Amino acid sequence: MRALLLLLIAAGLTAGCRPVTNHTGDAFTATGELIALSGGEGGPKAACFSCHGQQGQGDGVTAPRLAGLDAGYLQKQLDDYAADLRHDTIMTPIAKRLDHDDRRAVAAYYAAMPTQAPTRAALPAPSLYLSGDAARGVVACAACHGGEGQGVGPANPALAGQPKAYTADQLTRWRESKRRNDPREVMTAAAAPLTDAEIRTIAAWLERLPASPRPDTDAASLSAAESAGARLAASRGARRPGR
Repeated sequence: MRALLLLLIAAGLTAGCRPVTNHTGDAFTATGELIALSGGEGGPKAACFSCHGQQGQGDGVTAPRLAGLDAGYLQKQLDDYAADLRHDTIMTPIAKRLDHDDRRAVAAYYAAMPTQAPTRAALPAPSLYLSGDAARGVVACAACHGGEGQGVGPANPALAGQPKAYTADQLTRWRESKRRNDPREVMTAAAAPLTDAEIRTIAAWLERLPASPRPDTDAASLSAAESAGARLAASRGARRPGR
């Protein structure tokens, strides 16, 4: 009897050393879809669809479209929110409640979603977006984000079909250095010379573009990033003739 009691005590001590498994949390984070619809361990108030829509289309105002965006880009943004590299009063707490695998799963879920065609007529393409302005050191947005806003690789996301208010807000954040999670600070430098009117024009044009697939290769992404970096360096040199 005494031996049995000692055995039960030992078993209890061993169990106490094991990490506690949150079966409830596991049930709501089993797939990316469950996380998006349930909010995972954050509960319904953290459910992605409540802001980004059941089809990942965004809210048409400040919550961006997630459907069809690159999975690597989406995961990086969630990771940056969680690490507070991209601070947001809503997204940072939500991302912190998800572990690395949860963020990867929900990113893959939205990346696989089909996109929706815009319902409004297209606007003329802004020359600043397509060609930039070398005299002012403005690099063409199309160099990294494509001539139709389709994006080029994980570091250069698709912009087509994003709400104009969201795009304008992000460009303003880049310009004012309130958002700094871009590789090599390309976006910080690219947005710095833009005026409020130029930001609004670019954002309004992008909103009406249909989302389209990005190039499939990492080589295309690298080429676009290198091209943008070279153009940015050239524009800086052109504005500093004394160097």
